[in-house]
Amino acid sequence: MFTAHTLETAPPGSRPAMERAAAAFGRVPDAVARLAESPELLNGFLELSAVFERSTLEPVAREVVIMTIAVRNDCHVCVAMHTGKLRKLGAGTELVAALREQRALGDERLEAVRQFTLAVLVTAGGVGDEELKAFLAHGHTERNALEVVLGIGTYTMSTLANRLTRAA
Repeated sequence: MFTAHTLETAPPGSRPAMERAAAAFGRVPDAVARLAESPELLNGFLELSAVFERSTLEPVAREVVIMTIAVRNDCHVCVAMHTGKLRKLGAGTELVAALREQRALGDERLEAVRQFTLAVLVTAGGVGDEELKAFLAHGHTERNALEVVLGIGTYTMSTLANRLTRAA
């Protein structure tokens, strides 16, 4: 199946990203090692992820988008990684549990992000006026709505590739 590359075995185009990941995590994560087979996918995902991190969505709201995708797409490595990120951001155990169990969130503003993310997915972007108004009514902007789409695209790519490569 898919090779978990090392810095020595990876295609040259993947090595700089692998080196950065090793510096950030103290090792090359398995997902990065496996995605390294395609420098285009690995670098594209990392670039899009960095762009999403610079979006105007609040950090925990970004993680709500990511966890909604990761749980829906059954990407265990993503769920584990982003559970850790939520904890670093100070998210409570109930929020994390609700996201992992696909339950409504106690925070209405974050629940609006989760519901909007699901609506975008279910409708392939054809979200109805009522769903969009509900999202905007919780203090989110049209820019935020488009940023949710960015997060969905970025993390759909990641979750599908991680599942395909059996990343652990």
